[in-house]
Formats: sequence, C-alpha cells, structure tokens
Amino acid sequence: MSHEVIENEVRDAGETDAQILARVRTTVRRDRIRTWGLRLALVALWLGSWELTATLWIDPFFYSKPSLIWHRLVEWFGEGTQFGSIWLQILTTVQEAVLGFAIGTVAGVVLGTLLGRSRYWAEVLAPFIKALNAVPRIVLASLFIIWFGLGLQSKVATVVVLVFFAVFFNAFTGAREVDGNVINNARILGASKRQVLTAIVLPSATTWILSSLHTAFGFALIGAVVGEYAGASKGLGLLISNAQGTFDSAGIYAGMIIITVIALIAEWAIGFAEAKLLKWRPSQAQSSHGI
Repeated sequence: MSHEVIENEVRDAGETDAQILARVRTTVRRDRIRTWGLRLALVALWLGSWELTATLWIDPFFYSKPSLIWHRLVEWFGEGTQFGSIWLQILTTVQEAVLGFAIGTVAGVVLGTLLGRSRYWAEVLAPFIKALNAVPRIVLASLFIIWFGLGLQSKVATVVVLVFFAVFFNAFTGAREVDGNVINNARILGASKRQVLTAIVLPSATTWILSSLHTAFGFALIGAVVGEYAGASKGLGLLISNAQGTFDSAGIYAGMIIITVIALIAEWAIGFAEAKLLKWRPSQAQSSHGI
C-alpha cells in the first residue's frame, strides 16, 4: 500500500496527526503490557509448579523450592551471611568481574585490531593463539590461586583470561572486515598508519567489538565466581561453595539468582552504551524504508 493511499485513508477517517500519534502510542503501550503480562504469567506458572511439585512429590532437601529460596534471600539481605554482609559479597564479585572485564577488553581490542591489520604477524602467532585458546581456562583458576593467592589478583587474572579471547576474536574479525578500498583511498590522501587505525579501522570494527561485550561480561562473572569457588575469603562464589558443602540447595539457587540479576543489569548497561555509541548506524527500519 502506497503512502498516498494511507494518507487518503487517514484523511477520510478525519484523524489529525496528534490523534494518529496517540493511537500509535496506545497500541505500542498495549503490546508492551501484553508482552510483560505473558512473561510474568510464565514465571508464575513455573514457580507455582515447582512449589507444588516440591511440596507433594519431590524432596525439597535436594531440589529446594521457591519459598525456601525466598526465605534464604530475605535472610541474607536482612541478617547477613556467614561471611559478612551480602552487599560485601556482591561488591567483591562485581569488583573482580569489572576489573578483569576492563583489562581483558582493552587487551583483546588492542591485540585483536593490531593482528587483524597485520597478516604477517597474524600468521606467525596463529598457532600460539589457537593453543592458548584451547587451554581449559577455568582450570587456570587453581593455578592463579597458587601464583597470586586468595585475594583479588587471582580472581581478576581468571576473568581477564576468559574475557580476552571473547573480545580478541571479534576485534580481529572486525579489523579484517574493513573495506580495503577505503583504506587505500585514505593512504592516497596521505593518512598515516596510525590515522588509518584510529579513524577507519577502529570505528569500522566497533560493531564487532561491542557485540562481543555482551558475552564477555557473562564470562567475567563466570570467571569471578569460579575463582571464588576455587578459593576465596568472600564473594558470591564462596557463598555458593559453602552452600554446596552444607547441602543448602536453597542457598545455591539464591546465589544463582543474585548473579543473574547482576548479569541482567550489566547487559542493560552495555546495551545502553552500545545504542549511544552506534547512533550513526542506520536502524533496520530506516534501511528497509530506503530500499
């Protein structure tokens, strides 16, 4: 249907621009409410089924149930944990994850971009990079504890190793995907290698790099929790490890829920930053209109 036909139908209906805009907003709001209502209904159905099943059929000692998990969360946030305030445990894990995430991201972007633009060094270092990537990095947490102790350094090192490769390969691919004609034209106009890297390669690889950050922060939380699980004096990983040792399945689920909430908040923050940094990129709707 052409734009002229739509405009005629709107004009025949006697709707003004303000009325059309109000109707569209109402439709969007109704769809959003319906979507969230369905989500909440699914969650309520899942939790209700779990509570009923754990009460009537399965043993809650092994599988726990939502009411026990809620009681454990209230206890942690109201009275604290065996290792101090729950906020101290959360802050410790978040600090380890954020520091390792920042270091691993910077290292992955820098090395991935540089190797992506240097085919010779990429070919030379390819076997070593593949070998390092094949190492089970979670196992390195135990080795880092031997090297750096039970403190912050061993957890950050574990996070860095997990985050680095997630960002590195995306930055490497993004740098390789840059249009060679654009780079050649810039060199003809007198651009130096540094200018080409900062003004063309990095902006072009930004989409690749930012898309990897969503997965990378998940790896950062995993690295922090696994490092604490292997050995720590505080942190959410320690809470989960202690809950396992005392057969407290509700405590394990409670720790998982807190980590999930942190991951969702981080995902929102990364998505918000991505939207701000990629304002120049045309949206899919605009692209479809331009076709």
